[in-house]
Amino acid sequence: MKNLPSLILVFALGLSLTHFGCSPKPQDNDAKTAVKTVEKEAPEKKVEKTLGLKVGDIAPDFNLKNIDGKMLSLSDYDDAKGYIIVFTCNHCPYAVMYEDRIIALDKKYKDAGYPVVAIMPNDTELRPEDGFGPMQERAKDKGFTFPYLLDEGQKVYPQYGATRTPHVFVLDKARKVTYIGAIDDNHEDEAAVQVKYLENAIAAMEQGKQPDPSFTKAVGCTIKTKKKTASKM
Repeated sequence: MKNLPSLILVFALGLSLTHFGCSPKPQDNDAKTAVKTVEKEAPEKKVEKTLGLKVGDIAPDFNLKNIDGKMLSLSDYDDAKGYIIVFTCNHCPYAVMYEDRIIALDKKYKDAGYPVVAIMPNDTELRPEDGFGPMQERAKDKGFTFPYLLDEGQKVYPQYGATRTPHVFVLDKARKVTYIGAIDDNHEDEAAVQVKYLENAIAAMEQGKQPDPSFTKAVGCTIKTKKKTASKM
């Protein structure tokens, strides 16, 4: 019983710490549980990381196969004052909704020196309906007035930083990027469009001004590519 005073002292100290909130394990566990609950209940924030070109950068040229079987590069346009590069595809409903508008843009701006160049960036194994044959059929059915190129091997779209279909990059004669993003502010209803981002960008370029805005968020389907797996040692 010699150790009884010591035991009483330890027990009393424990009660005191608990009373003043110093008991670590229960509180730590409660805090971790609360954090996990908040993280679980909070909506997931999906951040779309965009690599590639930014406004002011010089866009790389490319050499891609057109639906007519011929290879095409931006350098083939001798008299171009700029370029309207549109990453688009067959299957995406957003891309389909913009097809008539893209045709109209090409008809309006091609003779003014700003031709539309469409590029299909999807992996055709994942999306066979976006393959070269279906691209030819789609272009014929819709009456595309612009080249429709296949990004075979998916080498071009990552250089530009395209993430959606459609995704627009407007370049000047020197291939400097002046605008990136959406064609306009209403993909669902052309008649309800209030801001024509792409057309405003070209109008600004014609006046020697910087487009404002020069960047908008592209709205459409994500570009389809196979997930990369880590190589085994």
